[in-house]
Amino acid sequence: MSSAPREPGPSNPGPTNDRTDTSRGTNTGPPTHNDSGEFETILLDIDPADHVATLTLNRPERLNAFNRTMCEEVERAWHIVKLDDSVNAVVIRAAGDRAFSAGLDVKAPYGQPASVWHHEDPGELLSPKWQKMWKPVVCAVHGMCTAGAFYFVNESDVVICSEEATFFDSHVSAGLVSALEPVGLMRRIGLGETLRMALMGNDERVAARTALRIGLVSEVVAREHLWARAHDIAATIAAKPPAATQGTVKAIWESLDKPYRAALDHGLIYTRLGNPIGKSELAAGSPTATEPRIR
Repeated sequence: MSSAPREPGPSNPGPTNDRTDTSRGTNTGPPTHNDSGEFETILLDIDPADHVATLTLNRPERLNAFNRTMCEEVERAWHIVKLDDSVNAVVIRAAGDRAFSAGLDVKAPYGQPASVWHHEDPGELLSPKWQKMWKPVVCAVHGMCTAGAFYFVNESDVVICSEEATFFDSHVSAGLVSALEPVGLMRRIGLGETLRMALMGNDERVAARTALRIGLVSEVVAREHLWARAHDIAATIAAKPPAATQGTVKAIWESLDKPYRAALDHGLIYTRLGNPIGKSELAAGSPTATEPRIR
């Protein structure tokens, strides 16, 4: 279970009903279809032109800490996106200036059942791979990212952050065992860095430049360009045959749970299944040549 550090909310909560962070002047692109009326704690926007869905955590007054409502709404959003054939990639980001997410909202009970043996991990609802959502996910982190926020980071396919972003695990500082989020984090940054982050708690924060060095993120950009850059990465991926990109995500993630040789055998099956479909999708479209971006 994750816990949010006890800090006051931001003075400027940021966007609540559009895709523009008015406090930063950051815009991801043209207006899109908005399904956010269904939700209280998140925004879900679909850009049919770019085939990109954008999921925005929208509790900036609570540092985008998640409660049961947010967990259930994120789960529902993953299912909407998974079943929408107009969506080929997803961006996950957060409203407000101060935090991407501070983990579990400790000021309200999550609502676990009375029996300890039936407690659930909120991460199962928040994580796209738990929900068998294999469309590529680009995670854009700004500000503070701590504790349960790693559920989003750990199961995204591409993670970028802004220059002022910081990452830390607040569990042990609150007297809590850090046992769930580190499982996914170790797959990204290895045992040593995960243990250091888990054990240092609130006393050490990983800066953006360090996050890039240890492989927690793959790119650092200025805050005012973060959302646009995340959308651009997602749109670039979404322009490719979806059978190829989704099969790639599924094969790579499932390989993590298998021995090396078994993973290769399993991946070979996916190439046999997905390649004919992906090649047909490519032939049916009208791909345009683009100049490669040097990273």
